[in-house]
Amino acid sequence: MLNNTDTIAAIATPPGNGGVGIVRVSGSLVSQIAAQLLNKSLIPRHAQYSAFRDAEGEIIDAGISLYFPSPASYTGEDILELQGHGGAVVLDMLLHRVLALGARLAKPGEFTERAFLNDKLDLAQAEAVADLIESSTEQSARSAQKSLQGLFSEQINSLVDELTELRIYVEAAIDFVDEEIDFLTDGVVENRLVRLLLSVQDIQKNAQQGRLLREGMTLVLAGKPNAGKSSLLNALAGHEAAIVTAIAGTTRDILRERIQLDGMPLHIIDTAGLWDSDDIVEKEGIRRARVEIQKADKILHLVDGQDVNNSSLLGELPAHIEIITVVNKIDLSGRSPVIEHTPQGTYIYISVKTGQGMDLLKQHLKDSVGFNEATDTVFIARRRHIEALNKAYAFVESAAQQLRIRAGELVAEDLRQAQNSLGEITGKISSDALLGKIFASFCIGK
Repeated sequence: MLNNTDTIAAIATPPGNGGVGIVRVSGSLVSQIAAQLLNKSLIPRHAQYSAFRDAEGEIIDAGISLYFPSPASYTGEDILELQGHGGAVVLDMLLHRVLALGARLAKPGEFTERAFLNDKLDLAQAEAVADLIESSTEQSARSAQKSLQGLFSEQINSLVDELTELRIYVEAAIDFVDEEIDFLTDGVVENRLVRLLLSVQDIQKNAQQGRLLREGMTLVLAGKPNAGKSSLLNALAGHEAAIVTAIAGTTRDILRERIQLDGMPLHIIDTAGLWDSDDIVEKEGIRRARVEIQKADKILHLVDGQDVNNSSLLGELPAHIEIITVVNKIDLSGRSPVIEHTPQGTYIYISVKTGQGMDLLKQHLKDSVGFNEATDTVFIARRRHIEALNKAYAFVESAAQQLRIRAGELVAEDLRQAQNSLGEITGKISSDALLGKIFASFCIGK
């Protein structure tokens, strides 16, 4: 955990030159620093034009000072924001002056960590601050804002309240086993457990989409040479990211493109054609291709529609990763674009050259991960949130099984563990190591 008693300061605007730059200060020394730096009294939440002065009284810069007294501030502490000109040198001079007056340089994420420690934000909301800053699409930004406003936390807290009430009911039933009515078999607990499982499933579904909005899907293009992998990359990216020629083995290294598919972030990786090559350079490209294939969320297996039997690599691709076989060049075979679901997998018939079937491919990619363009109820989520929800679901499911054999104490323990798992999401139950890891990923000044 970071030190929560020092007064901290940092430049809150990005590095480089700009019209405006901001130095942010938080802690108990704010008033003392302001008195020496500004030589005027602070007015809460009032923008004041001020001169920022060095130790000799010379003006470093002039701009706007904003004072937010505790506890009505972002961190819950006294905060001073100094808005001056955005030159790297002048901002550095201003920051050094603030540090000389008693503040120390803030660590990454320390302002937001203090907001969390002072109960201004829970952990899911604090993470949403970083996710909002790092958003790569409009939808991910909107979803991060929903998490920051508390949509995700409200749903988790509602589940925790349900679990708390149910735990009270179960533990009361255990304490009063001599009563004529067996509260564990009257159907109340069973019905509430079923409702809990359904509620967790709903949140899991939204969290999965929220994770997708945040992280995107990694899609690896695999196939033999000249199947159309690089052409498909260019078509999806909307520009000529890869060189395309009729010569087999044109792509010899890994090509990466990050695009948006109707708001869904997509990491596309084009790889060297997989075949038995004697070329040393091409062999290395094939080795790298196989490494990337093993790390994919999904594999687009490109085959030449003119030679499906001889160009298929299904037997060589990993069985634990979903494979979508894309049969290309239907413009030459005269086949219509279509999606076929077979026991061997999904086949999509397209022509990258003419664009036939591309809409089918894009829609299938979105459908295959449950991506929904309507994000009114979707919040941003991380892998750790989904893992915590999965654990909570497993514990509630276990409680339902224990109820069937009337093991009341085990039901109560499973419900307690489920509640603890949900508490990991909002930070009600968190290790210092987890908190340190989360806030260390923030940018300095936030």
